[in-house]
Amino acid sequence: MASFLQKQNPGTSRSSSYAKIITVLIATELVGTFESAMIFIALPSLMAEFDTDAASVGWAATSFLLVAAASAAICGRLGDMYGRKKLLVIVLFISVLGSIISFSAGSIEGVIIGRAFQGAAGATLPLGLGIVRAGIEKDKVPGAIALVAAVSFIAGAGGSLVAGVLLDLGNWHGLFIVSGILGLIAAVMAMTMLAPSTGLSTERKKIDLMGGLLFAPAIALVLYGVSNSTVWGITDARTLQFVFGGLAVAAIWCWWELRVEDPMINLRLLKTNKMALTQLATAILSVGPLVAAQIIGPMIMLSPRGPGVGLGLSPTIGGLIIFGAATVAFLCAPISGKIAARMGARRSLQIGIVICVIGYTALFWAQHGVLSYIIAITVVFIGTMFAYTAFPNLVAESVPVENTSEGMGINTVTRTIFMGVGTTVTTMALASSTVEGSSVPAEGAYSLAYVIVLIASVIGFVLAWLIRDRKNAQVTAGEGDLVGAVEG
Repeated sequence: MASFLQKQNPGTSRSSSYAKIITVLIATELVGTFESAMIFIALPSLMAEFDTDAASVGWAATSFLLVAAASAAICGRLGDMYGRKKLLVIVLFISVLGSIISFSAGSIEGVIIGRAFQGAAGATLPLGLGIVRAGIEKDKVPGAIALVAAVSFIAGAGGSLVAGVLLDLGNWHGLFIVSGILGLIAAVMAMTMLAPSTGLSTERKKIDLMGGLLFAPAIALVLYGVSNSTVWGITDARTLQFVFGGLAVAAIWCWWELRVEDPMINLRLLKTNKMALTQLATAILSVGPLVAAQIIGPMIMLSPRGPGVGLGLSPTIGGLIIFGAATVAFLCAPISGKIAARMGARRSLQIGIVICVIGYTALFWAQHGVLSYIIAITVVFIGTMFAYTAFPNLVAESVPVENTSEGMGINTVTRTIFMGVGTTVTTMALASSTVEGSSVPAEGAYSLAYVIVLIASVIGFVLAWLIRDRKNAQVTAGEGDLVGAVEG
């Protein structure tokens, strides 16, 4: 039977469905963005609730990111083959299940398991962009993507604000009530407002299940060993077993992905200098400056004044500060796009790294005053936004036009996975030294976190400097500036 869109005049149906598609996609993207952002400002509350340290509670964020990366890669391909609407509804219901598990949990382990289920929502963006391309007129696609991306970024900051208000009104359970309700509403909207998927692949390519099964566990094993090394010891047999076991699984995964005809992640695209260095820079910066502020910021704001570092602010005020800083950074995003268009994306990335270093340096000296902290964290967010807008431009300059989507997918997975690594590294640093008689990080712990950020920033800057300016021969001058095209 012909689909809803095929029954009608294509131009009329696409035009009339534009508002519905955008409304649903904004709702679905709000779910994933809110769930990703809400947990960071809740980390201090979870530490107090379960009497645990930052390294342990950090897995509530890491588990989400690991599953989100795998979900984005696997469900995106499944959606192209079997229906994006179907997959979108499925991942939203899995996310709702995760909210129920975390809400019902009586331990930090239960919260972490629920957060892993919530990570299925990481597939909402790739599935949503596929629905946009197939369901609306071609000339409206860039504007639609820009709108969804803008809402996504602001929603991330808004998630911290809403989480702060909920933490002040009740406790951390309220976060999962709201995320569950949002997920359920989005799932119902997708079921009732979206037409059946069109433009699906007619060629039934074999799904790379092995690549999917090996992907997240490889990283998780390494992270688990590293995060427990402070308790077991770096040379302990258990630490070495998990770390080297994870590296062995990662090696098998790489071998498999290069062997199969249709891999989950096309590693062959990394053969060019620019693409390989772009992914390496993305990984290094995700471990350091791109994720550290999301963890350090709430810790500084919400920790009590007194011994150690802390401003003693309420979660609501903390959320407002994050939302304000993110809004300023968002307004600066077009500047990064223009620099990338005129000077090359690597220049935009280098400028972003320098701004991040300035911001984190200021944060080191400003972590005892509210006004100075607001200024410093805003500078950090601006630098982070420059980096975020530089990555897609670098990918567009690195791969042929026909491989752009695959290239973007690789970069998204790289960033998500290594932000998970960065979450573990940063929370380990904060747990390395605590105020006597509490789990609050001591000043020395923050200093260690800043050193890690500085090292990652320096390495990232060098990698960006090594990237060749020569654009891919198959990319025309107008196609090189992806961010500029989206903004236009």
